[in-house]
Amino acid sequence: MLLHSVKKGILAGFKTTWTLGKIIFPVTLVVAVLQYTPVLPWIIKLLTPVMKLIGLSGDAAIPLVLGNMLNLYAGIGAIITLDFSVKEVFILAVMLSFSHNLFIESGVAMKAGVKLWVILTTRLGLAFISAAVINLVWHGGGEPAKYGLIEAKSEPAASFAGILLEGLEKAGLGILQLAMIVIPLMLVIQILKDLQWLQKFSKAMSPVTRSLGMQENTSTTMAAGLIFGLAYGAGVMIQAVQEDGVSKKDITLAFIFLVACHAVVEDTLIFVPLGIPVWPLFLIRVGVAITLTLIVGTIWRRTGKLRKRKEASYDKTNHDSTI
Repeated sequence: MLLHSVKKGILAGFKTTWTLGKIIFPVTLVVAVLQYTPVLPWIIKLLTPVMKLIGLSGDAAIPLVLGNMLNLYAGIGAIITLDFSVKEVFILAVMLSFSHNLFIESGVAMKAGVKLWVILTTRLGLAFISAAVINLVWHGGGEPAKYGLIEAKSEPAASFAGILLEGLEKAGLGILQLAMIVIPLMLVIQILKDLQWLQKFSKAMSPVTRSLGMQENTSTTMAAGLIFGLAYGAGVMIQAVQEDGVSKKDITLAFIFLVACHAVVEDTLIFVPLGIPVWPLFLIRVGVAITLTLIVGTIWRRTGKLRKRKEASYDKTNHDSTI
C-alpha cells in the first residue's frame, strides 16, 4: 500500500513538474531575453510610479501580472530573471501569495457559489494593502536577493547567443528547483490521500471552523483548500459544498479565509528558492486569514441580527395597524 502510494506520488510529482515547467520555462526564457530589448524597459518605465507607492521598482509589475494572469510559478519564473532586493522579493511573495491565478481560482469560487466581486476585492485588496504595510513597517532588506541555485551575472551578455544561453540557464535551473520542491510535496500529498488523512484533518478542523463563525459541515471545504489549494482541491471543495449542504454564508466565509491562506504548505515552500524568510510569509497569511474572516463573520452576524429586528418590528407594526 505504502509502496504504491510512493510510486503514485512520485509520478504525480513528475507530471506536475512537467505541467508547471511548461509555463515556467518559456516565461523565464522570454523575460530573460526581453531584458535586452526596448520592450521590458518601456513597460517598467510606464508602471514605475504605481509600483513606487508600494515600495517596488517598475519591473516588479512583470511578475505581478504574470502571477495573477497565470499562476505563482509564472510569477516566480519572472522574479528569478530580474534583479530585486530582499525586501522587494518578500513584498512580491506576499502579494502573489494573496493574489495569483485569478482566472482559474476565481472560477472555482464562483462554481462553489461565491460572488466574483467578493473574491477579486478580497485578493487584490489584501495584496496591495499588505505590500503598503510591509513597505512602511520594514526598513531593512535592501541587500540584493539571491535566488538559490541561480547566481547573479557580473556582466550582461554581449551577443544574442549569450543572451539565449543565459535565459536557457535560468529557465533550466528554475525547473530544477521547482522539481526539488514539487516532487516531494506531491509524494506527501498522495500518501495523505491514500491514508485518508484528509477526512481526519477535516474532523480536526471542526473546532476551528466553529470559532471562525462557520458550521462544522464547512470543515471538509476548509481542509481541502488548506492542503491542496483552490485549484488543486477544487473537486473536493465543490463536492463538499454540494454534499454537506454548506450555507451561502459559511462557504463565503470559508473562501474569504482560503483566498488569504490556501495550499499553505506548497504556496509557502515554493518561495524557498527565492532566498526570503518564509516563516514571516506563513504567519502573515494565517494571521490575515483569521483576522479578516472573524471581522467579516462578525459584521455578517450583526447585520443579520439587525435585519431580523427590523423585520420583527415591521411585522409587529403591521399587526398593530390591522387591529
